[in-house]
Amino acid sequence: MSDLTYTASELMCINAARLLRDGDVVFVGVGLPNLACNLARRTHAPNLQLIYEAGVIGARPSRLPLSIGDPTLVTGAVSVCGMFDIFSQYLQRGNIDVGFLGGAQIDRFGNINATIIGGDYQHPKVRLPGSGGSQEIAGWANRCYIITPHQKRRFPEKVDFITSAGFLNGRAQRELTGARGGGPLVVVTNLGLLEPDANGELVLSALHPGCTLEQVRENTGWQVRTSGQVSTTEPPLPSELQLLREELDPGGIYLKGS
Repeated sequence: MSDLTYTASELMCINAARLLRDGDVVFVGVGLPNLACNLARRTHAPNLQLIYEAGVIGARPSRLPLSIGDPTLVTGAVSVCGMFDIFSQYLQRGNIDVGFLGGAQIDRFGNINATIIGGDYQHPKVRLPGSGGSQEIAGWANRCYIITPHQKRRFPEKVDFITSAGFLNGRAQRELTGARGGGPLVVVTNLGLLEPDANGELVLSALHPGCTLEQVRENTGWQVRTSGQVSTTEPPLPSELQLLREELDPGGIYLKGS
């Protein structure tokens, strides 16, 4: 095990970056997914292509973008178009390999809630920002990855509201909807990795160094199962941490704390 110290955000970002393949076309937002993509492009996936919801294709931002409308996103871009074109000509036609998602709640079938907490839709205890483009990404991206801290309130057995569909009540139900995308393939947390089983239920596939199954179960709202032999992820490399801290997010805008 490495004796390097790193934050939970750095750990999640690095493990998300390692999921990406050279040549992937990634529908990405700002925050940790953006850092993960740029880290992957600086390491093992130099031909990664980034697409942003605002209508930027092949972006190579010269600095850390603060929103999907940040002008830096067009730096070196292949094309700039409208949001309609991004969703209809790229996402819905199957031209997006990977979509990164997050939310306030993720349940045992990978459904995401970013709309309300508690109560009903008209009278919730907390109203959240909502879908944005995540509903379409969840339905149509060929692969989806979720990044979120592993906390019990974030992992209920059933979400309060389905903003973005995972496997609904099981893989067969998702298939009945006709959604072409593969659904959530990996959930990256600060404790480990969760992946769907044959029925679409999230099970623990890997633990991060120093983390335990007991920690995962204490922070999950259902009795999470394991996928056979649970592996251990490789700890962050000094070179990965250096890139994140000194070049990709030197101000600690997204990596500070956690």
